[in-house]
Amino acid sequence: MGRRSPPVLTRSGCSILFLPGSDGGGGGGGGGRGSSARIATAMRSSAARRATLLPPPLAPGSSPGRRLLPLQRAPGGVGPRRALARAATREGRYLPPLFSVAPMMDWTDNHYRTLARLISKHAWLYTEMVVAETIVHQKDNLDKFLAFPAEQHPIVLQIGGSNLDNLAKATELANAYSYDEINLNCGCPSGKVAGHGCFGARLMFDPEFVGDAMSAIAANCNVPVSVKCRIGVDDRDSYEELCEFVDKVVSKSPTRHFIIHARKALLNGLSPAENRKVPPLKYEYYFALLRDFPDVQFTLNGGITTIDQVNASIRQGAHRVMVGRAAYNNPWNMLGHVDSEVYGMPTRNSSRRQILESYQVYGDSIMGQYGPSRPNVRQLVKPLLNLFHSEPGNGLWKRKADSTLRHCKTLQSFLEETLEAIPDSVLDAPIGKDPCSEEAHFADMDSLLPPRYTSLTNSSHESSVLVTAST
Repeated sequence: MGRRSPPVLTRSGCSILFLPGSDGGGGGGGGGRGSSARIATAMRSSAARRATLLPPPLAPGSSPGRRLLPLQRAPGGVGPRRALARAATREGRYLPPLFSVAPMMDWTDNHYRTLARLISKHAWLYTEMVVAETIVHQKDNLDKFLAFPAEQHPIVLQIGGSNLDNLAKATELANAYSYDEINLNCGCPSGKVAGHGCFGARLMFDPEFVGDAMSAIAANCNVPVSVKCRIGVDDRDSYEELCEFVDKVVSKSPTRHFIIHARKALLNGLSPAENRKVPPLKYEYYFALLRDFPDVQFTLNGGITTIDQVNASIRQGAHRVMVGRAAYNNPWNMLGHVDSEVYGMPTRNSSRRQILESYQVYGDSIMGQYGPSRPNVRQLVKPLLNLFHSEPGNGLWKRKADSTLRHCKTLQSFLEETLEAIPDSVLDAPIGKDPCSEEAHFADMDSLLPPRYTSLTNSSHESSVLVTAST
């Protein structure tokens, strides 16, 4: 891979130079192992417009240039979704968050999100959780925690905390970075968060506070706000108690979007990893919420590992779906299907060679531009390590990566030394269809639904629309 003109770095982050045709159907397959003349030409031609790739962050109180589609139930088939997507694209709006990648500590950093956006144009991306106190106390160094490339839109900032003043101040500071939504973490079971930190999943014990917190967050930003939570915590895990939590937060704040991890959290005795596996999934709680809170939007999270499962849940009526580990552990096969199979739109790139060409430009351009806090090659390579999941040459490539990272200084040199382990047939192959089919994954859900929740604080919650700043 040859040397490229580096993207321009601005306060909002560093630009990613995508491949020709990346706004639509993607280009053809890559050529040999050397540099692609077509890509090199595109990189040179884009140098003249680099300065305009990243608009400056919006000032607090202003609105992003692109608007979002109103909240609505997703059309059941790819055909209607394709029409919806094309209409939104013509009008300069982001597509609805039918699919999103979950916030994951130490995983969904800027580098992973860059890779994810190169693979999928329309998936909604979430940051790692940023603690409110970190934002408040690092206000002179906010770029380190909040800056991101403009190409990562649509993107959601997840914050954590249990102090109203700090949550309000942190949101006000983050608002200048033009995130598309602000999300409060009410689901993390980690001892550092829910234990010593007294936030995360522990906040579900106090829905009054969460309602106040969401009001404070909404009052200090001009984008929608949301809550990510579990279906319960410890022995407070009945459907009635989950509804009381949602009802209280909705009645006390403009929140009209909840991301529901369909497992309860156990704060004592289980690690965060075990909390993702041991408590049983209760998807029926999620689908019952759709029935009992018709004016609130819910995203389904937990245990979903294939695109077929994503589409099966949407056909069953799910508003939106969030995927976590599967999108990190196998990004090509998970994210590579999102644009075409969830949104009915063309895929961004046709091969992993193209992904790596663009990611190399991003990686080598930012090394050295952040001073002492610059990313090193190992940090940049980390999101790539699962790109060839289960493919021929994957094991050899990872072994070569381990040895090469001990001495290489650039992402370009790393890729040149290691990619010989991957056959051209893998590097240049288009995204393939996963052979598994899970049409009936949620088919029996109606028979499992718990009794209706009938104690709404208000007989009807005001329906919100994503384009309004009050949500």
